[in-house]
Amino acid sequence: MNNIFLITKREFLTQVKKKSFIILTLLAPIMLIAFGAVIGLMFKANESHNIIEVVDKSGLFKNQLKSDDQLNYIYVSAADEKSKMNNLKSNESVNGILILPELRNQDFNDLQNNSRLVINSKIGFKTKQKIVSDINEVIKKEKIKQLGIAETQLNNLDKSFTLKTINVSENNKEDSDLVFGVKSVLSMLLMYVTFMFIIIYGVRVMRSVLEEKNNRVVEIIISSVKPFELMMGKILGVTMVALTQFVVWITMSVIGALVLNTGFNTLPKNIPGNEEVMGKFDILQIGTQVSHSLLELNFPLIIFVFIVFFLLGYIFYSSIYAAIGSAVDNETETQQFTLFAILPLMLGMYGSFSLMNNPDGPLGFWLSIIPFTSPVAMIARIPYGVPAWQIALSITLLLATTIFMIFLAGKIYRVGILMYGNKATLKEIWKWIRG
Repeated sequence: MNNIFLITKREFLTQVKKKSFIILTLLAPIMLIAFGAVIGLMFKANESHNIIEVVDKSGLFKNQLKSDDQLNYIYVSAADEKSKMNNLKSNESVNGILILPELRNQDFNDLQNNSRLVINSKIGFKTKQKIVSDINEVIKKEKIKQLGIAETQLNNLDKSFTLKTINVSENNKEDSDLVFGVKSVLSMLLMYVTFMFIIIYGVRVMRSVLEEKNNRVVEIIISSVKPFELMMGKILGVTMVALTQFVVWITMSVIGALVLNTGFNTLPKNIPGNEEVMGKFDILQIGTQVSHSLLELNFPLIIFVFIVFFLLGYIFYSSIYAAIGSAVDNETETQQFTLFAILPLMLGMYGSFSLMNNPDGPLGFWLSIIPFTSPVAMIARIPYGVPAWQIALSITLLLATTIFMIFLAGKIYRVGILMYGNKATLKEIWKWIRG
């Protein structure tokens, strides 16, 4: 154990003292936020402001087509239609002319067949759909008026039915759509973090083993420690490196969230026009509802299950990556073996997307029990609630399989770490395991 501790300490200090580690750890969250901001600005920069002149010959649409930030309607008289059409091609200040003919005998089909939009440049699909939607809304109101139905009556008919769901297996708690949505987001987030953690840092273990093997440094190290101790030290060392990065990132995220929350709380509500915005989209109210939904979850159990499956899953797959790194001579050869490690994880992750429809279904059960997929599937299931016996069974199987995988990886590592110039085949690896 002392040798494993020393190797873990060496691997950890070697990694964290690198400038690349410090820069990546501190800048990664900032770069991620900046990347998101750039993407947002790119979409914003590609938005266009279109000016459409409207010739309303029936008067039905007068002041009914509402302008917004992306689309501005300008009404012109029917007498100016001909001159506007003649000058449209050379008029750079207008994007098009919407011709709405006269409505005869309340024949809306005739109105549709004779309406047209004449443009002098290409307009986006979203803009065209907005124009069609605005016209449909006006026609809908006119039809309602003809039927003698008041708008308040129509709004009453359009009201959706809300069904309150009570879960007797969770002490008669109300299972609202918001709570389910929070569970789904938390499920996907925890699952994706685990998946990326195993892939990124498992590969780092493999590359560390491969680097020392190619540099022949391992020959000196093996003279002082056992191959198994070296392998476990590397796995645990990289684990500590990853956890250090996660702690820093989580701390920065919490601080950032507190700062942003303070900023939202101090937003002046007396800004002109802000009352209407806050009335339609109360950020604080939504945040309170989400916070209340989060508090209803069994966080001690979620955190426990997340940590256990997170660490066991990482050690399980890192053992595979360490064995791969010791069995090959270069990174090109790793591609034919890493597929065996990635495929089960991908099956577990993509299979877990179906959990939102049926968390307790047979697929979710087996994915969270089979050790190759349980590190991501059980973490994805836990926010929805999992019976204690299934959690215990899954942990037992994963722990036993992890120990067995460490044993197999140790046997491969013991021989493969000193093999040079020979391309390892599955047949040879099987001999190393049996030997």
